[in-house]
Amino acid sequence: MQVSIDQDRCCSSGQCVGTAPDVFEQDDHDGLVRLRVAVLPPVRYADVRLASELCPGGAITVAEDASDRAGEQTGPTTV
Repeated sequence: MQVSIDQDRCCSSGQCVGTAPDVFEQDDHDGLVRLRVAVLPPVRYADVRLASELCPGGAITVAEDASDRAGEQTGPTTV
């Protein structure tokens, strides 16, 4: 999964930070969103998708392929 942020579209609402605080942060100086991680673990994919959907400015873009969903953990596994 590739995540990119268009800071020109960021309106500093903080929806992404509230949804995935371990992935996104807001700059203290200008309030714009920043990525906290360079490599996103599959367990965070669903939260990042939701953050992208909730972003009122449409500043977060998520690009993924079929292998991203295949490696994703969606919940606890029972044996």
